[in-house]
Amino acid sequence: MNGPFSPPPSRLRQRLIEDMEVRGFSRTTQRNYMRDVARFATFLGRPPDTATAEDVRRFQVEVRAAGMPAPAMNSIVSALRFFFTQSLDRPDLAGRLVRVAHLRKLPNVLSQEEVARLLDATRCLKHRAALSVAYGAGLRIGEVRALKVRDIDSERMLIRVERAKGDRPRNAMLPAELLTLLRAWWKEGRRLGVMHPEGWLFPGQNALNPMSTRQLHRIVVEAATAAGITRRVGPHTLRHSFATHLLEDGVDIRVIQVLLGHAKLENTALYTRVATRTVRTVVSPLDRLSARIEAKGAPPG
Repeated sequence: MNGPFSPPPSRLRQRLIEDMEVRGFSRTTQRNYMRDVARFATFLGRPPDTATAEDVRRFQVEVRAAGMPAPAMNSIVSALRFFFTQSLDRPDLAGRLVRVAHLRKLPNVLSQEEVARLLDATRCLKHRAALSVAYGAGLRIGEVRALKVRDIDSERMLIRVERAKGDRPRNAMLPAELLTLLRAWWKEGRRLGVMHPEGWLFPGQNALNPMSTRQLHRIVVEAATAAGITRRVGPHTLRHSFATHLLEDGVDIRVIQVLLGHAKLENTALYTRVATRTVRTVVSPLDRLSARIEAKGAPPG
C-alpha cells in the first residue's frame, strides 16, 4: 500500500494494517480507517497510543462542532473503536466513543414509466446497456463499472458481482431483455474493437480501463434531463428504483436483500417507506368496517 519512495509505515500504522488484513477488510475500508486514525493523531499532536479518555472526548466535541455530518462521525467512531480495541488493546478508550443518531433520508425513486423514458433518452448503446444493468440487476454504479465480460453467465441467467461492497461477491439477476441488450452491445463493441472476452464489459475511452463512475453519473444526469425528469437523479436512483419496484410487485423483502447484497435487512426495509403502490393496494380496516356495517344494515332480500 506504499509506493517505492514512501517512507516505511510507523509501528502503530503497520500494526493497524496487519490487524485489518487479518480480518479481511477491503482496501477501501482500510484506507478509510487509516485516514480516520490519522485525523485523530493530527488532533492529538502526538502518537495516538498516548491518548487519554479526555482526549477522546475533546476530539469528538471538536469534530462535531466543526459541522461534520453524522454518517462521517460514525465512520470515525468505527475506525477508532477498531484501532483502540484491536491494535492498542485499550477497550476503555473505545468505550468512550459515542455514535451519533441520525435519520436516514428516503431514497429518491423513479416510476417505471420514468425509468423507461430515461433509458430511451441515452445517446448510445453502451450507455443504455450500462444504465440498464444498474436498474435491471440493481447494481451499484461501482459494481457496474467493474464488470468483466466473463461475469455475464447467460446459461444460469446470472451476473457475477465480484467487486461488491465490503468484498462480498454475490450473484445478481440477469433478465432476458437485459441479456439481449448486452449481446447487442457485445457485437457493437467487437465491431468497434473495444470489447474483448477477458476485458471490461463497459470499457472507457482507453479500452484497458473501465468507464469512470464520474462518466456514468454524467450519463444518468444527461439522460434524465433529456427525458424531462426534473427531480434530482443519480446512478444510485436506478438501484433504489429497482428495489422499490420489486417490492411493489410483491417480491419478498428478504429476496430483495440478497439481490441488493445488503448485509442487514434494515437497509432493505427502507424501501418499504417509498413503495407507494404497495400502500395503495392495502385495504384499510376502516373500509372493511364500513362494509361490514353496511352489510348488517341492508334490508333482507
